[in-house]
Amino acid sequence: MAAKTPGAASTRKRKPPRKRQAASSKGLTVAEMADATADARRMGETIKADGGEVLGMYRDPLGGHSVVLAALPIDRIEPTPYQRDRSDAHVKKLANAMERIGRFLDPLIAVRKDGRYWTPNGSHRLGAMTLMGMKSITALVLPEEEVALQILALNTEKAHNLKERSLEVIRMYRGLVGARGGDKETDFAAIFDEPQFITFGATYEKRPRFSGGAYSSIVKRLESFADVAINRGLRLREARADRLLALDDEVAKVVEALKSRGFVSPYLKYYVVARVNFLRFKKDGTFEFDDTIEKLTASARKIDVAKVRKEDITRMGGAPGDTEEE
Repeated sequence: MAAKTPGAASTRKRKPPRKRQAASSKGLTVAEMADATADARRMGETIKADGGEVLGMYRDPLGGHSVVLAALPIDRIEPTPYQRDRSDAHVKKLANAMERIGRFLDPLIAVRKDGRYWTPNGSHRLGAMTLMGMKSITALVLPEEEVALQILALNTEKAHNLKERSLEVIRMYRGLVGARGGDKETDFAAIFDEPQFITFGATYEKRPRFSGGAYSSIVKRLESFADVAINRGLRLREARADRLLALDDEVAKVVEALKSRGFVSPYLKYYVVARVNFLRFKKDGTFEFDDTIEKLTASARKIDVAKVRKEDITRMGGAPGDTEEE
């Protein structure tokens, strides 16, 4: 077992069950919510100067933060540069549904950035309204620019798969390196959600058709947030992505060899990865990323496909997760 290094996985403790709070015991009252703050009023003046109109102001019932409900010119809004790419099919489906009912009922979240408005949670709705040729759109405008990163973690407009979430995280990571490169990776744990998304994001950037699902349990076991500055952390993650791709290359060779012997199954890659994954038999302890991936890569090179039986692969069963075509 190798010594632990920055970013190596640690044994995770199970979180205690969440206790139910007493009814009506927390947050702002109705009257407190209606009491607009100076921040909201200043934001309202800025929105008007930008060509928008204020429809209302209030304080968020949970944290008391200022919110301005506004009508904004649609051409001043754009998605944050960090989030996943739009799905054209989803945009068209949303546009058709909106036109069918003649209503836009779900305001975007927006923060002002350099005279424009970034939306961290409404890219598809914005795309649908743009497709329909709309002039304006409703938005909940927040005065705090940095909240755009935090809100990405709450985005439920369209479920993320591993690839989408990982690419979103690595884009956030790169943006933060440019603005706050000396801050530690651990400082952004809540924004990045899970540390493996950073490494997978760097991997998907290098190989868009990478089958991340086959390696998800391994990388999740090995990764933790590194106690290093993110400008150094980015180099660390890119190096890990290279090691992961080297493993994937060896696994792919075995898969091709199995196919040449007549094996046809969507589980071939999962079978090969499971066969070399010694972590399955080690429930406790910590393992260093580079050393573990090198061992897995070496084990993949040693697989003798002549000894593989059809029933070995059949026993894999279950859904393969993210496919090679993702």
